[in-house]
Amino acid sequence: MAQILAPSAQWQMRMTKSSTDASPLTSKMWSSVVLKQNKRLAVKSSAKFRVFALQSDNATVNRMEQLLNLDVTPYTDKIIAEYIWIGGSGIDMRSKSRTISKPVQHASELPKWNYDGSSTGQAPGEDSEVILYPQAIFKDPFRGGNNILVICDAYTPTGEPIPTNKRHKAAQIFSDPKVVSEVPWFGIEQEYTLLQPNVKWPLGWPVGAYPGPQGPYYCGAGADKSFGRDISDAHYKACLYAGINISGTNGEVMPGQWEFQVGPSVGIEAGDHIWCARYLLERITEQAGVVLTLDPKPIEGDWNGAGCHTNYSTLSMREEGGFEVIKKAILNLSLRHKEHISAYGEGNERRLTGKHETASIDQFSWGVANRGCSIRVGRDTEKQGKGYLEDRRPASNMDPYVVTGLLAETTILWEPTLEAEALAAQKISLKV
Repeated sequence: MAQILAPSAQWQMRMTKSSTDASPLTSKMWSSVVLKQNKRLAVKSSAKFRVFALQSDNATVNRMEQLLNLDVTPYTDKIIAEYIWIGGSGIDMRSKSRTISKPVQHASELPKWNYDGSSTGQAPGEDSEVILYPQAIFKDPFRGGNNILVICDAYTPTGEPIPTNKRHKAAQIFSDPKVVSEVPWFGIEQEYTLLQPNVKWPLGWPVGAYPGPQGPYYCGAGADKSFGRDISDAHYKACLYAGINISGTNGEVMPGQWEFQVGPSVGIEAGDHIWCARYLLERITEQAGVVLTLDPKPIEGDWNGAGCHTNYSTLSMREEGGFEVIKKAILNLSLRHKEHISAYGEGNERRLTGKHETASIDQFSWGVANRGCSIRVGRDTEKQGKGYLEDRRPASNMDPYVVTGLLAETTILWEPTLEAEALAAQKISLKV
């Protein structure tokens, strides 16, 4: 069975036991991951942390780690802000650092910045400047202290949102008075898959072969069932430290696949928190020498795909009589099924097959406690007559700004014709 391709054995021997409190994500967090390293692979592997590749003296490595974990707070008011944005693919994340003169409490206190959009596929070389607008800040769990992570969206120098800036439209939707009055809540279940580097095969799987069939891995424990728990746990703590509204995590049905949940979050905050959580996960897997993928169907065949189920409710749904409001929302969603599917993630047709706890991509459906439907309503919601719905269609690589904004738009702002509503209600057996 293939084991995690962590940093080399030489690097493992250099790991120190303790660091200052400045950064909670030190190398010692990977100790139990590293202990699983196959010795034969460790000798041959070149997956070393590059900064240490030419070092042979333990003292040098220790000094480097001390500098990385150094708390500069007693010596300067200046902080480091890591500006984060979404790249040209719409799913890749980019970031760069700058010094800020003093600690800040809100994104509005930060200056705009720019980057070379021609290097990210977001601007032509002859007019490559793209402007970053700070939108949300989080504590930096890697640097600690007063240092921050800054979620940004991107604009042209004239102030127009660039095509990959999906936050701008979502913010407009969530600022509409009708939407604001409904206080939309989102709980997003982000699934992801961990891959061995170089071979791009799931963590814990024999290279070029398959593990035992699905069944024992979901929420499983044990060296033969759980692969990557340290990464999941480190990510959980990093999110809590950063101020992300993470609510849980678990191992998934396919081995090497995990999930974390964020929410309930209100409006635009849901997208900000998911994107920041994804960034943290990218950084943590980078440190562990593991590849993260949000592909909705990373392994073909009888294996579960990866989704991003989105739980959603409005104030009217959460109040008495809310189940009728939920059914009306489901009706609207059925009428805009194609629009939603087209915006719910690339490659989703490989996942939404009607198998492995999914509905067919071509047909809208809903049901109570049915995980094979497009929209699932929980038993408690049906029993209490109020609550929320779960949209099970979004893929793991969906843009949370797009999905949350579209849900609010379709269920609060969009109104179908009476004729279309009646036909749809009959088609999906829904009495409203």
